[in-house]
Amino acid sequence: MTNIVLDVRNLSVEFTSDEKRVLAVNNISFQLKRGQTLGIVGESGSGKSVTSLAVMGLMPPSAKVTGEIYFKSKSGQSDDETIDLLTLKDREKPSYRGGKIAMIFQEPMTSLNPVYTIGFQLIEAILQHQELSTQQAIWKASERLQQVQLLPTDEKIREQFREEFRKKSDGEPQQKEIDDYINQQKRAFLSRYPHQLSGGQLQRVMIAMAISCEPDILIADEPTTALDVTVQADILNLLRTLRDNLNMSLIFISHDLGVIAEIADTVAVMYQGEIRETKNVLQIFSNPEDPYTKALLACRPSLERHQERLPIVSDFMDVVTDKDGKIVEIKEKSGSPDPNQKSQVITENPQSPSP
Repeated sequence: MTNIVLDVRNLSVEFTSDEKRVLAVNNISFQLKRGQTLGIVGESGSGKSVTSLAVMGLMPPSAKVTGEIYFKSKSGQSDDETIDLLTLKDREKPSYRGGKIAMIFQEPMTSLNPVYTIGFQLIEAILQHQELSTQQAIWKASERLQQVQLLPTDEKIREQFREEFRKKSDGEPQQKEIDDYINQQKRAFLSRYPHQLSGGQLQRVMIAMAISCEPDILIADEPTTALDVTVQADILNLLRTLRDNLNMSLIFISHDLGVIAEIADTVAVMYQGEIRETKNVLQIFSNPEDPYTKALLACRPSLERHQERLPIVSDFMDVVTDKDGKIVEIKEKSGSPDPNQKSQVITENPQSPSP
């Protein structure tokens, strides 16, 4: 496990109520290497988010979680320091959740409190996991906002002030005036409330909060779904840059194969709580083996010809289940179009996996 930061083995998550039993995640296993991105892709209800919440230890009391989730932080020097997250006591979980493993949720407006400033919420997250003074936390919060490109760098703010100063008077401003202006600009942004920011800006605030403690693993649960295409591209570029600069590992959850092709090194395809196929991103798009993976690729709308209706997964595969509804077999439908032919649009320029 030298280069493995997360090793999930035989993970199952079951929800039980008075009426029925739901197996949301069924005996899945996967590994995450340090500094790389694992893309988890599948339709809604396939178990992607439940898997990430199980890793974070955020499951409700009604959930029964079994299996093993081995985690090894950057500070670990030997396999003896690898920890099974499912064996942690409740008092031990907060030191890992948010500090060593962080998560970005899909809707920032539901994650940020509208009655508190973004600065208060960001500083609170920093103080929760690090032994810093309030002033140090404010400085770190500003630094993280600069890192996610919500605040200009100190150098850019300094040049902006100098230009404004020269327009009003001759000469150069004193250093104290420059420092006061920089601090003023930072405090002004930290004093904003969530409703004063756009969706893309709010998502960047969430990313800043997630990376505030430089976690080993960052889980991004469909962080670009609610954003337009331009902002989505900016967020993906930002996550790639932060992953490389901070030497983080990234789990990126999405139902969008195009997004997965842009950011992932390895892809795990999920369907009804099971991982159907795990491969290098290039192999997934160029040489899929599982019928469900082929169906996902095949039902992508074609840009080359007009279609009277959008294809769906069931057009390309049949699912055989037992009397309890458990999947026995997934088969390709005979006469279905070649999925590789339709996936060419998204495999022209996929990101090459990290070495």
